[in-house]
Amino acid sequence: MMYDVNSVREDFPILARQIYGKPLVYLDNGATTQKPRCVVEAMVDEYYNVNANVHRGVHFLSQQATDLHEASRETVRRFINARSVNEIVFTRGTTESINLLAFSFGELMVKEGDEIVVSAMEHHSNIVPWQMMCARKGAVLKVIPMTDEGELQLDEYVKLLNAKTRLVCCTHVSNVLGTVNPVKELIRVAHAHGVPVLIDGAQSTPHFAVDMQDLDCDFFAFSGHKLYGPTGIGVLYGKEEWLDRLPPYQGGGEMIKNVSFDLTTYNELPYKFEAGTPDYIASHALAKAIDYLTGLGMDNVFRHEQDLTRYAMERMQDEVEGMRIFGPAEHHDAVISFLVRDIHHLDMGTLLDRLGIAVRTGHHCAEPLMHRLGIEGTVRASFGLYNTRQEVDALVEGIKRVAQMF
Repeated sequence: MMYDVNSVREDFPILARQIYGKPLVYLDNGATTQKPRCVVEAMVDEYYNVNANVHRGVHFLSQQATDLHEASRETVRRFINARSVNEIVFTRGTTESINLLAFSFGELMVKEGDEIVVSAMEHHSNIVPWQMMCARKGAVLKVIPMTDEGELQLDEYVKLLNAKTRLVCCTHVSNVLGTVNPVKELIRVAHAHGVPVLIDGAQSTPHFAVDMQDLDCDFFAFSGHKLYGPTGIGVLYGKEEWLDRLPPYQGGGEMIKNVSFDLTTYNELPYKFEAGTPDYIASHALAKAIDYLTGLGMDNVFRHEQDLTRYAMERMQDEVEGMRIFGPAEHHDAVISFLVRDIHHLDMGTLLDRLGIAVRTGHHCAEPLMHRLGIEGTVRASFGLYNTRQEVDALVEGIKRVAQMF
């Protein structure tokens, strides 16, 4: 199937906007993606026609809303190739998924002196919850170091694993460097030591196919809003044998089987981890976003974004004097973080914005990584399925124009 990016762009009305009288060039997809019409229309339609609380009602609307919500869970299961819908827990996003796991796993599995392993390139969402858990339990956080090229040092990783290691947590794709980490190898080594693994898939699921049976990770987290779906919805995948063992994260309605003042028993999976009314509108819209991506073909999306990234890196390196690109790893996804000479990242981002070009600036919620690189922050251009080579050209010309001003 031919990938027609111009046809794809017609599905995203916001891309026709002008900013400061210039055509919008949206290159902040690593932070959040724009939404196709089908996603927004699905939300409007459900609010207008099927809105009722799920699971608890015997009336028609409640049954219909429940069916849509649970069909969405099956859509997610197929998308990531989980074994069972019991392994799909709906959350508010990657951050809540990791916090859920940090609490529940920590309560059951971690005691004083135990160790949690994370990588040097983690987002704060895969650092701070583990720090909080370590402080609560008296555990220790260990860090997998990385090379100057932005690749994890696997030989040092192996040395970190020991009898005290309880969990390995690693990002699939760095939100700053674009490095695609060798997570299958990380998982294989951890499992050889009897250690489970969490993969942060926030930056991988929008860009290429992920397969839980192939990866064999124990936990996997991702967000809807980075996947062309709505905000406030995400997923925690967990192997059923693990989720069965872990205690609930929050208490309330839906996560219970029976309640008395003497004793409460908990619901079956996955509802044990879904206290309160779920965002059933967003789950349905997330399924629509997944259907949209699946219809385009994840392999087509991957090839299109790889072409854009290669083209952008070549032009930026060849044509912009003083260009520094961080993390040019061999396996690289649709993210480019850069600085030009001594121009502050905030100045570059602000002036690019005046040209209609939306990029991210700052530490990108990865301050420890910035410290490792010896910088305060970068400018980040992150590509999505609707971006074009013409937009890359606009970015490069914009950078050169800004550079001339300093």
